[in-house]
Amino acid sequence: MKMLRSCRLLLWQVALRLSYNVVIASLCREGSDIFTSVRENSPTGEFISSINITAGPRANTIRLCLSGRNANWFYLEGRTIRLNSSVFRVLDREVEGSVLIAELICYENDIIQGNYRILVEILNENDNKPNFLLETIQPFTISELTAVNSVVFTVKAVDADGDMISYIIDPSSQDAEFFRIDLPNTGKVVLNKPLDYETRTHLQLIMWAQESNTVDKFNTSAVLNINIEDGDDQYPHFLPCTPVSPGVPVCMNPTYTTNITQKHQDVGLDFSPGPITAEDGDKGINAPLTYTILSGDDQGRFTINNTTGEIRLTRAADDQRLTTNYMLTIMVCQVDDRLKYSVASVLVRVLYENAFPPAFNRTTYKGFIIQSSSPASIVTTYGNQVLQVQVSDRDFPDGRNPNIHYLLHPPSELYQVTKEGVLIAKTNQLRAFDRQILQVIARDEESGEEVSASVDIEVLQRGQAVPSGAFKEQQLFGDVDSTLAGGIAVLILIVLLSAILFLLLWTVHRRRVQNPEDRPAIAFGKHPNVRLLWFHMVSSPPVFVDESSHGSRAFTRQSGSFHGRQGVYTRRPSLLPPPSSSQLSEPGESRTRPPLPPPSSSSHLFTVAEKHEGGAHTWEDLRLPVEPASIHGEDIPAVNTGMPQRDENMKTD
Repeated sequence: MKMLRSCRLLLWQVALRLSYNVVIASLCREGSDIFTSVRENSPTGEFISSINITAGPRANTIRLCLSGRNANWFYLEGRTIRLNSSVFRVLDREVEGSVLIAELICYENDIIQGNYRILVEILNENDNKPNFLLETIQPFTISELTAVNSVVFTVKAVDADGDMISYIIDPSSQDAEFFRIDLPNTGKVVLNKPLDYETRTHLQLIMWAQESNTVDKFNTSAVLNINIEDGDDQYPHFLPCTPVSPGVPVCMNPTYTTNITQKHQDVGLDFSPGPITAEDGDKGINAPLTYTILSGDDQGRFTINNTTGEIRLTRAADDQRLTTNYMLTIMVCQVDDRLKYSVASVLVRVLYENAFPPAFNRTTYKGFIIQSSSPASIVTTYGNQVLQVQVSDRDFPDGRNPNIHYLLHPPSELYQVTKEGVLIAKTNQLRAFDRQILQVIARDEESGEEVSASVDIEVLQRGQAVPSGAFKEQQLFGDVDSTLAGGIAVLILIVLLSAILFLLLWTVHRRRVQNPEDRPAIAFGKHPNVRLLWFHMVSSPPVFVDESSHGSRAFTRQSGSFHGRQGVYTRRPSLLPPPSSSQLSEPGESRTRPPLPPPSSSSHLFTVAEKHEGGAHTWEDLRLPVEPASIHGEDIPAVNTGMPQRDENMKTD
């Protein structure tokens, strides 16, 4: 029995220690309630309080245990109470509340002898940042007509530690200038400057919420997106819109222009710079518009479509000489608010019938400018007259179209053309002998027709006269520099003479080195049919006759000596008398010829043969037996084709 009781007590002690953190003490006295505090986030084993209980004189043992709602945050260690926290379970005032409540029960001989309350206040620490309420930082919209200095929205942030919060607009925000906060602790944001939908349709702002009563000054931020709603605060304007100045959404209305003739009637008019149309200045609203002609409709001659703005010409224009232009004033306004309106001008010009295009009287003009240090000079033409390029238009009685505008294409930095067609040059930027070709365009501003002509401009040197006519233009460069022109002429003459001399020398050289194979062959053994005829040199020069099968050819030389293939033929006064008639016949030939007259003693023809022996030249006298021949009806001795005889007494010239 006694052993069973001991086991029972042991089990009770283990169970109480596990469930109620039981502490067994040897002494027990009457205790009291415990009131203390502990800081949140305190570590495990943090001291909470001591226990002042002693046992009675009759008690053997006392037992202490903890119970209650927050008893698990404590444990008993001897006669002390300590904090039961861990790394995974931190004491947080914002979670557990500001007070921990438990109960200390005292047992004597397993009988409850007393209950004591334990109240532990959790001391707050600044361990939380403020946080904005999501519903106060959502994107929102405000009208551009919102008055300045009015509260446009309010933000709200909370701090779990209960700290006081103040609100700040980040000055680095791109749109911070539009807002301000007058009372930092309220979170009310005030409009600081007017809004304009036409300039900005969206704003962005950065707000800060910061602790104001702590040393740490924990804070947090939020980005606010603000949309601007368009308000009906702008007037309509005609298109195209030309801003008054950059960045200012105010338009200057255009002047619409068009051209008509007396043939136009009951037609819609096309205008420049575009069709007549307008738009509401409040693009976000885009209110409907209506058009009206205020003045200048000329008793219904012009009408306008109230919805589209189209203007029509209902009847033909009057005579151009009586009415040159029609000026109309038109208005556009909002249908729902006619006080919001805009006015523009319309110019309708009555033109002559354009049957002929403008034309220059020539395609190319000649101009001159004299080099000078003057900043500007007028371009002249022949005779030093002012050069004026003009067009004529046969649509006008006098040929002068007042709507012609002259311009250079492409534009020149050195020349300009006036409205009258006069060319002006920047003389100080030109150099002598320069030449420019400009293209002048004449444009009819009414019809848009264009015609062009070229201007050939030459820059003359200082002191040089302007040519008086086109036929003297060739003298321009002859008078420029006589020394230069003379030098060029001398150079050309030298080149010409050198060429002539070269041709003469080349011709002579060619004759000297002519190949002997190209001359007539008379040598013996080469051409056996060649017969040399001789006659008196007093009456005529020697004649060579080729009695070939194709006929006779005579060669006449005016000189006194004849060069052949193998010898030199010359005259000599002491020739032997001609051979007898018996020697004139060749073997196999029988001819009867009349006797020849005796040769003149003043001149005879003989042959000298040239031989090459060891590099030296020797000459042989070739006596030619002759046979009768006839030239011009006279018989003359002929040369035999046999071997010539050597004449020891022969001398050569």
